[in-house]
Amino acid sequence: MTTTTGTTASGLSGAIKDGVGTSPRRPDGTLKVTGEFAYSSDMWTEDMLWGMTLRSPHPHALIKGVDITEALRLPGVYAVLTHEDVPGEKRYGLEYLDQPVLAEGKVRYQGEPVAIVAADHPETARRALERIRVDYEVLAPVSDPIRAAFDPDCPLVHEAGSLPAHRQYNQNGNQVRYQPIRTGAFAEGASVEELRARADVTVSGSYEVGMQDQAFLGPESGLAVPAEDGGIDLYIATQWLHVDQRQIAPCLGLPADRVRLTLAGVGGAFGAREDLSMQIHACLLALRTGRPVKIVYNREESFFGHVHRHPARMEYEHGALADGTLVYATMRIVLDGGAYASTTPAVVGVASSLGIGPYEVPNVLVDAYGVYTTNPPCGAMRGFGAVQACFGYESQMDRLAERLGMHPVDLRLKNAVAQGSRIITGQVIDSPLPMAEMLIRARDAPMPPERAALPDPGDPRILPGGMANTSHGEGVVRGVGYGVGLKNLCFSEGFDDHSTARVRLEVIGGEPTVLVHTAAAEVGQGLVTIKGQIARTELGVEQVTIHPADTRVGSAGSSSASRQSYMTGGAVKNACEAVRERVFGLVRERGLVAPDHASALLSLSGGKVLSATEGVLVSLVELLGDSAVEETREYRHRLTQMIDPVTGQGDSHTQFGMCVHRAVVDVDVELGLVKVVEMTAVQDVGRALHPQQLAGQIQGATTQGIGLALMEEIQVKDSVIRNPSFTDYLIPTIADTPPMRLDILECPDPQAPYGLRGVGEPGTLSSTPAVVAAVRAATGRALSRTPVRPEDIVGIERA
Repeated sequence: MTTTTGTTASGLSGAIKDGVGTSPRRPDGTLKVTGEFAYSSDMWTEDMLWGMTLRSPHPHALIKGVDITEALRLPGVYAVLTHEDVPGEKRYGLEYLDQPVLAEGKVRYQGEPVAIVAADHPETARRALERIRVDYEVLAPVSDPIRAAFDPDCPLVHEAGSLPAHRQYNQNGNQVRYQPIRTGAFAEGASVEELRARADVTVSGSYEVGMQDQAFLGPESGLAVPAEDGGIDLYIATQWLHVDQRQIAPCLGLPADRVRLTLAGVGGAFGAREDLSMQIHACLLALRTGRPVKIVYNREESFFGHVHRHPARMEYEHGALADGTLVYATMRIVLDGGAYASTTPAVVGVASSLGIGPYEVPNVLVDAYGVYTTNPPCGAMRGFGAVQACFGYESQMDRLAERLGMHPVDLRLKNAVAQGSRIITGQVIDSPLPMAEMLIRARDAPMPPERAALPDPGDPRILPGGMANTSHGEGVVRGVGYGVGLKNLCFSEGFDDHSTARVRLEVIGGEPTVLVHTAAAEVGQGLVTIKGQIARTELGVEQVTIHPADTRVGSAGSSSASRQSYMTGGAVKNACEAVRERVFGLVRERGLVAPDHASALLSLSGGKVLSATEGVLVSLVELLGDSAVEETREYRHRLTQMIDPVTGQGDSHTQFGMCVHRAVVDVDVELGLVKVVEMTAVQDVGRALHPQQLAGQIQGATTQGIGLALMEEIQVKDSVIRNPSFTDYLIPTIADTPPMRLDILECPDPQAPYGLRGVGEPGTLSSTPAVVAAVRAATGRALSRTPVRPEDIVGIERA
C-alpha cells in the first residue's frame, strides 16, 4: 500500500500520546490476531440450552398446519415454539412492522422461520427440527421485481390492508416506496423528447446489479439469560443495541427496561446485523425454559438468516452538448427488497437522491422504486442504495465520454460538483468537496509496470486465473478505468440521529483514569480506539477504559452509514468537554485561580490542570482525591428533512463523502478471466482521527467493491437461493486483492467533530464501476451488469 497526503488540515497538536490524529494499537487487536478474542459464538454458561430454527424450504406457501408432537417427545428437548407461543406483538421491523417473529399462516421467502426448538445438545435440537411436520400449500413465487412493481395483475406478497401506513412513503400494491425527483425543465412538465432536442449527443443504457452478501465471517449468534425480575439479558452481536431492544421487548410482552442487551464480540457486520436474526427466538426460548439459551447459525443458515444488498435494475439516459456539458439525465431504478421491508424505504431515498451522482445536471428526471417480492429479504449493506446507482451513472459517463471522444476523466471534470453545488434534491453541498483535484490525482498517479517489465512475467500469480495456471498470458489485455461515488454520511430524511456518551474521570491506582461508556457497536471498524483517542485529547490523560457497550446508557444509534466516529465521537467529545468544565469549576472552588479565570486559559495535559498565564496549577490526582466527575451528553447533527414525495426536493442529508478510484486490470479475453493489477483510491476524509484504521477502511471498501464487480452474487432462481455457501458464493481472497495506492486528502468539514468525514462507505461505490470500466477498456464489451462473469467477457449467452 502506498499512502500519500493531499490537502491537509491544520489539525490538533500531536503532543498527546495516542490522541486524535495518531494510530494507537487496537485494545482488542492482539487477542484477535492470536485467536483469543471471544466472539458471540464463543459464549458459554452453565446449564445452557441450544436453540435452533426450523425454516421453510419454500419461498412462497400457505401453512395449513404445524405438528410439533414428535419433536416434544424427543428426550433432551425442553421447548418447541410456534407463532402461537409469542406472548406479545407477532411482528417486528426496522421501519414497517411487517416481519413475523415466526411465520403465521404463510411464508414469503425461502428460509423464513416457522418454529424454534431448545434442547440440551445441538444435535438433539437438530433431530427435533426433523420431527416437526409442516403442511404447506405451495404458491407460485413473486420473483420478478419489475412485474411486482408495475403489473397490476401481479399477486401481492402482503395482502391488501395488512400493513400499516408509514410516514410519507407511497405504498401501492407491492411497492414499498416510490420516490420521484424532477428538476429544471422536467419540474415544469417538459418531456424527455423536448430535452433530447437540446442535446448534441445522447446515450442510454440498461444496467443490473446482482444480490451481494455482506459475507461476514462471524455467523449470527447470541446468548439469552433469563433474569430474576422476569426479564431477559441478551448478549448479542449486533449493530444497534437499542433498536434491537425496541423491537424485541414488545414481542416478548415486556417493558424495554426488562430487556437488557450487551454487545458480544462481533465478527463483521457491513449492514446485515442492523436487522434482527435470532434475537427474539433466543429470548422466547430462554423465558419459556427458564434457562440460558444459545443460538449459533451455521454458514448455510446465515445466508437465509440475514438481509442482503438490494439487487437493482436501472434505466438511464444522458444528453450532453458537444463539449461534454450535461444537458439532462433520466433514471429509473427498481430495487428488489424481497419479502419484508427492512430498510428498503431508506435505501430508495438514498438511491433516488444520489441517482445521478456527483455531477451538475440542470434537468433531471428520476423514478425510484423499492418493491416486495418473495426473494430473500434485502436491507442495509455498505453503500446503501448509492452503490447500485453509482454503477449506473458511472457506466453512463464512460459511454458518453466514448461517444464524445473525450477522456473519461475530462468529461467528469467538466461536470464535477464542488462546494456550493446543488445535488438533484436542491440541497447545497456546503462543505469542501475537492472532486476535481481528486480526479486529477487519480488520473496522474503512477501506473503499475507492464507485465513484460516484471522480473518474472510468466509467474501465474500475476496472471488472470492465478495459481490455477489456466492462462499463460497469450490472450491477456490491460485496461484502465475510473469511478467516482458520492455518498451521504450519517442518517438522513429527518431521522432523529443522535448518540449518547457517559464519561467518568476519577483516580484509580494513583493515576487519573477515564471511563467511556456508550452503546455504540464495535463491529471491526475501530470505534473502540477512536473513543479512547478523543478522551485522551480532551482530558489530557493516558489511562482510558472503554466500558462494554450495553443498553444501560442511552442509544448511540447504528454502526452504519459511516456515522459512528461523527456521532458517537461527537457525543464522547461533548461529554469530555462537560467533565473538563467540571474540573475547571473545582479548580476555581479550591481557590487555585480567580473565580473569573476564563476556561479558555485553562487546559488539561499530562494529568495536570494548566493555566496559560500561571502554568501548572494542580495534578488531577490531588484535585480529585477519592471523588469522581461524571457527565452524560448527547450529540446531534443538523436537522434534515424528508424528500418531498412529489417533487423530490429537500435537504435530506447530513454530510457527503467521495472517493475516486482508478482500476488497472489484466483480462484474458479468450478465457474471460480478470486480474486486478492495482487500485488507486483518492479520498477526502475531512480529518484523519486514526490514519492507520482509516486506510484499512478504504482498503476494505475497495475490496468489497471488487467483489461486487467480478465475483460476488447470491444466485436466486424462482426465489430460491442456489449458492448458500462460501464454496459457491465467492469473495475476494488475499490472492484477488491487488496492491492499493491511497491518496488521502484532509479538507475539514466545519460542522463535524474535528472536521472529520465518514470514510467507511464511499470507496465501495467507486471501486465497482472503476473495475468494470477497466474490463470494458480491455475487452471492448459493453458489460452492463455486475458482477461481470467470464461468459460476459467472451460473449457467451447466459443460460
